[in-house]
Amino acid sequence: MSRLPAVANRFYPGNARELISTVRELLPVPPPAKQNAIGVVAPHAGYIYSGSVCAETLNAIHIPETVVILGPNHHGQGAPISLSTATWQMPMGDIAVNKVFTKNLLEATPIIVEDKSAHRFEHSLEVQLPFLQELQANLTIVPLVLSHISFAMCKEIAEGLAKAIEQYKKPVLILASSDMSHYESRENASKKDRLALDRLTALDPEGLYQTVSDNRISMCGVIPVAIMLQASILLGTNTVAISRYTDSGYVSGDTDQVVGYAGAIVTKT
Repeated sequence: MSRLPAVANRFYPGNARELISTVRELLPVPPPAKQNAIGVVAPHAGYIYSGSVCAETLNAIHIPETVVILGPNHHGQGAPISLSTATWQMPMGDIAVNKVFTKNLLEATPIIVEDKSAHRFEHSLEVQLPFLQELQANLTIVPLVLSHISFAMCKEIAEGLAKAIEQYKKPVLILASSDMSHYESRENASKKDRLALDRLTALDPEGLYQTVSDNRISMCGVIPVAIMLQASILLGTNTVAISRYTDSGYVSGDTDQVVGYAGAIVTKT
């Protein structure tokens, strides 16, 4: 069974050759020494808006063969915590789900449900894949889509995820897919987003969760980011660095209604 592209030719080129060219143009010159990351935050808008942030962030780290991708459920379909086990059919080639890792994860975290319907139209995971494919030829994924859940449930998933990673005994990256504030003025968006990013760099997943709620920050992927950060802490992370922050206004020219985009790299030093 395959999961077909939902946003090809809208968020990114649907033609393989054109997509490869676009991805390579967006990828900057890699740093002299790439980092070994436990987790990462990357945005998921159309490539014209956020592709450069995503590319810059992912190009700064080693991409292992297994990437757990956590994304928000924008459409409200399927189970609240939904795992896809289908092969992902993408323009640049099919991507297999890591069956060994998903088995361990499902055993460690019974609240995760295998559910293809939550993934059918969701773009937040899909737009990450061409960059990952370009950077890792032997890519396998563990795709999870999450609705809004309690922080207690976020912790439970993070604990199961950390346990599954330790059990796997091979490098695994946790990628949390999120945009920041939506349709606010640049001034308001940057202020609100800074509150959230400050909690992220302070290694405070519960504070991030609460700050987004208390300040009505329309950060769509706060659940994925909180889970990624909590799991990374359990795995020994002690550093979060913001790779870049920008907004859609720098492309559209409209600074009255922007969407914020941030990249972050989570490491253990």
